[in-house]
Amino acid sequence: MKPTLQLKLTQQLNLTPQLQQSIRLLQLSSVDLNQEIERIIQENPLLEIYDQWDPKSHDPQKNSDSAQNNEKDVTGQENEALQMETGENLEWYQDSGFSTYDSHDDEYDMPQLAAEPLNLRTYLNQQISLSQTTDKEKKIISLLIDSLDDDGYLTQDLEELLEILPKELELKIEDLQRALVILQHLDPPGIGARNLQECLVLQLQALPVDTPHRERAIKVVTQYLDVLASHEYTAIKRILKCDDHGLRAVQKLIVNLNPRPGSAFNSTKTRYVIPDIIVSKINGTWKARLNQDALPRLNINQFYANILKQKNVETTEELSHQLNEAKWLIKNLHQRASTILSVSNAIVERQQQFFEHGEVAMRPLVLREIAETIGLHESTVSRVTTQKYMHTPRGIFELKYFFGSHVTTDTGGACSATAIRALIKQLIQKENSKKPLSDSKIAGILEEQGIVVARRTIAKYRELLQIPPANLRKTL
Repeated sequence: MKPTLQLKLTQQLNLTPQLQQSIRLLQLSSVDLNQEIERIIQENPLLEIYDQWDPKSHDPQKNSDSAQNNEKDVTGQENEALQMETGENLEWYQDSGFSTYDSHDDEYDMPQLAAEPLNLRTYLNQQISLSQTTDKEKKIISLLIDSLDDDGYLTQDLEELLEILPKELELKIEDLQRALVILQHLDPPGIGARNLQECLVLQLQALPVDTPHRERAIKVVTQYLDVLASHEYTAIKRILKCDDHGLRAVQKLIVNLNPRPGSAFNSTKTRYVIPDIIVSKINGTWKARLNQDALPRLNINQFYANILKQKNVETTEELSHQLNEAKWLIKNLHQRASTILSVSNAIVERQQQFFEHGEVAMRPLVLREIAETIGLHESTVSRVTTQKYMHTPRGIFELKYFFGSHVTTDTGGACSATAIRALIKQLIQKENSKKPLSDSKIAGILEEQGIVVARRTIAKYRELLQIPPANLRKTL
């Protein structure tokens, strides 16, 4: 075939850098957003943070209607508000109102760093260093300490541990056994146990000899722990030759033991939740508003802006690019706040009964319903509701919490799965602990209330609530 030239027109979606930034900022939590802004500020001298809040300078709620009209589906529709050319004459956003300290304050003191928490191995080695043991025993015990897991258990068999130790140490299994006994007498009680049963026995043996029911508890843990776990109280009373009062005392003594003695030394990094939305009741109606303390407050640095106005060719080009980036960041932050507020208002409007009566009044809600109401795509609503939190009189909830599947009622209506879980929890809390409700019985009670739920669905919701089955909820 001869080569030919053809002209073909096609449509293709290209995400501008500004639109990409808008999408990225929308899916960040408040904590991650502040970290991202700090990074951008370090790279762009045209941006600065200030702590002067002007409520009149930016009202996302006032502009939420226009934001809904301007934001389109990013999968195929243009976003006119975010795809403007960077060369356009945008406003300066001098008082954008979008941290906490004045970076120019010479009196500002850096916060003191918290001391590193004491870990389990250091704590145990400190006790060993002060003990009346030989140097050889101290070294062996230190080897055992290094073999403990985070809960304080020695999960490796002593014979296996002996095989991997250097032969020149000339250790015997008896050396490890004596070292283990010393380790198991250290604080916290139960440390160095090889299983749960041994851990509980060590803690009971560490109690004073005159502790009431101590010997009975040791007998139950040593020989009948599985019977106690199965709540076979009649069999245990017969074995211990005691009444209900005595068995309750033994059970309380065992339940108060710590099955993970080393867990108190596990340092976990706390991740704080900053609510983006605050819900309050105004004139009998629940309303959502932005949490102003969670909004980043950015401004254009006037010093560099004045340099830009001097029209110096050597500096203008780079500063102009950074100025446009600064404008787009501030604009995208405004857009993000408006979108979060719009979605939150739509959720609050549909879940008025939840704020009045709690989980039992939660109504079924899906992303599509909110998306159609405010004119956004479902994917946008999904981004908005992920890692965004709402502070209410009933607690702090992620926006996704208010969405859920539904179960059909016998009247043809629908009941939220969240409401059903709340009803199941209420029924179990009010049940007779000596005769707990089975899943089939709970399904029957809900059916009497007009909510048709299968027994296996009840079991699934009960497991989600981390509630054990009826036989394990039975008490004396």
